[in-house]
Parts: sequence; C-alpha cells; structure tokens
Amino acid sequence: MTTFEQHVRGRTPIKEEIDHFLNPEKLSWGQFDSEVGYILGNYLPQDGIDNSSTINTVKKNGARGAALYADRPRRINTYGNSFTQGAQVSDEETWQEYLAAHLAEPIGNYGVGGFGVYQAYRRLIRAEETDEGAEYVILYIWGDDHHRSFFRCRRASYPIQRSPVPAMFEGNFWAHLEMDMEKGHLVEEEALLQTPESLYNMTDPDFMYEALKDDLMLQMSLFCRDYIQEIDTKPLKILAEILGFSPDVPDQPEQQRRWIENLRDTYAFAGTRYIIEQALAFTQQRDKKLMIALYCPQVTRQLISTGKRYDQPIVDYLRDNGVLYFDMNLVHVEDYKYFNLPLEDYMARYHIGHYSPTGNHFFAHSIKNPIIEWLSPKPITYRDDENAMNHFRDYLP
Repeated sequence: MTTFEQHVRGRTPIKEEIDHFLNPEKLSWGQFDSEVGYILGNYLPQDGIDNSSTINTVKKNGARGAALYADRPRRINTYGNSFTQGAQVSDEETWQEYLAAHLAEPIGNYGVGGFGVYQAYRRLIRAEETDEGAEYVILYIWGDDHHRSFFRCRRASYPIQRSPVPAMFEGNFWAHLEMDMEKGHLVEEEALLQTPESLYNMTDPDFMYEALKDDLMLQMSLFCRDYIQEIDTKPLKILAEILGFSPDVPDQPEQQRRWIENLRDTYAFAGTRYIIEQALAFTQQRDKKLMIALYCPQVTRQLISTGKRYDQPIVDYLRDNGVLYFDMNLVHVEDYKYFNLPLEDYMARYHIGHYSPTGNHFFAHSIKNPIIEWLSPKPITYRDDENAMNHFRDYLP
C-alpha cells in the first residue's frame, strides 16, 4: 500500500534529468521557464504515425515553429496544452497550420503539453501584453486541464517510474491556483522554484514532500487514480464547506471515493470559471476577443456512450454567461453517427494518443466556420468585396 509521502518521494527526479533540462546544448522536449515551469524546446521524438519521428521546433518567442504565411500579419493566437501544441505531429501538421493554409494567414501556436488552464492563461497574458499579441485569442481546454491548474508540481501526479528519460523532463514547479483555506477564496501563487539553479532542490525527497504535503488537488488526484490508498479527509471537509459542497464524507469506501472525485471536480471547475473570468477581463480591456475551445477524447467517449459529460458545469457556465466557445466533442458525436463501427475503431481514425495529422485536419476544418464568422474583416479566402484582388497582390512573390 503506497502512502502519499511514499508516492511523492518516489517522484523525486535525479540530478541527470535536471542537468539535461538546463543544458542549452542538449536537445530537449522542454526548456526552463521561471513562471510556468517550462515551455517547448526543440526535439525529435519518435511519437508520430507509423512509428515515425516528429519535428518539433520553437521560435525565439517560444511559440511552436510554423511556416505558412509567416510573413503576413497575425490575427489569431492559440493557447492550451498538448492538443493545442499538436503533440505527436510535426510542425506543419498541427491544426493551426492546416487552418492557416485554408485562411491564408498565420496562426500563433503557444500550446505546451502538460499545461493546465491556469498555466495556459498565464502564458496568454504574458504574450498578449507584448508585440507578439493578436486581436483574436483562443484558449483551448482539454479534459483534466481543470485539475492541473491547481498542481504545484505536476510531476508528482504521475505514476512512479524507475527509468527516467532526461530529454523528456517536465512537470516542475509552476505558477498555479490554490484555495486560501483561512480566507475561503482562490489565490494565484507563483512557482516555488523560479531559477534554474533552484531546480536541483527537486532531487531532495525531503524537499519534495515538504513542498507538496498539503497540496489538496494532488492528494485527491492520486487517490482517485488509485496511486495512493489512503487520504486525510479533514482538510477536504474544510474545502468542501468553502465550495458549498456537502462536507459529509461517506463511510463506505466506494461512496467515499465518488465523494472525493466530485469534490476534486468541483474544486477544479471553480478554478476554470475564475480563469475564464480573468481572461475575459484581460482581453476586453485590451480590445481583444476571446474564444474558448473544448475537446477531450474521454469526454467524447462519455457523450457517445452515455449522453453525459463530466465537464458539463463548464459548458453550462459558458452558455449561461454568453462566452463564445467551440465544442469539438459535439462535432465528433455527430460525425460518429455516419459510421457503423465500434467506438474505439472510430477514435483510432483520428487519434494516436493525441490527434494524428488526420485528426488535426478534421479539427481545423470543424473550427473553421466559427472562426470565419468571428474574424472581421474576413480572411482573404472568404472575402467577396472589390478589394480582395488588391489584397491578393500582396501574396505574390
């Protein structure tokens, strides 16, 4: 039986992982960032279709490499996790590049694998306050991104692994949300380790445990995933009361597990609502426009199998508050009706874990119409005014 302390100590990185991560001469999946922990690096992982390697490059500003219409003015920037980044495909196979090819204008890709909603939001406000910013901003939310917003160090949420791959190090301490248990409201916390040299503290199991021993989101997530078998419910009762959630913890193990899962989700969704409110205020104050994009294969499976979805509270919030959003889960539900095959065979048409190039292409052309309706003026490929041909001359060599 693994305890919380044993699990956290078991996720302590070795010095060689930190060395590789911080060495600018080493190619690595990620690179250190003092605010959000890490951003993308230049890497060639063997994670693509047919066991191929994928080309992952980054620009000086940290955005993912993109080539299409890069010399044109950029009106759209995208933020989120690995489904925004386009994990498991090469630079020009992302949904942003497929969409850029169709609209004939560039789309910025600031997605980073592993990010939660909050970390993507922090990346958004940092980039959008500079000349990298764009008028139209898309914040992409995936399945458990809601939970990740609260982790102090996501690395500790993974299963214990005995054979680390130094080039794939990530999940170090980052800026995150937290509940102030005394004042009863959410607070924004900065990363605990904000310098490259300080990362070596992570190699100390005592440091890791002391830093994370009261991380309630981490505790609940490990318990719900059965990585640990016991959890202290006393602080969870306090959190439940703050959130207006029933503080009565069931005695039966299965009922208690469901209670903790529901509390974890309630906590996570409260954070996502807060983040969306902050993102709306930020973009409105700067005459920018915000769209929320939703997609998660697990949610799609839920909808097709049961007609229900675990993230329904967020969908209700977006709808009830008039927030512009695009829901790819519903696109897949409708698309599945045209097939007569098992659900997993259908999902395999578009996924290799993340979206395959086919999946990214499908996503790009599914979000195409909402984006065209959103943009003003329309992209040159959708203009019918007399100036369209004059603008076209700018595209000529």
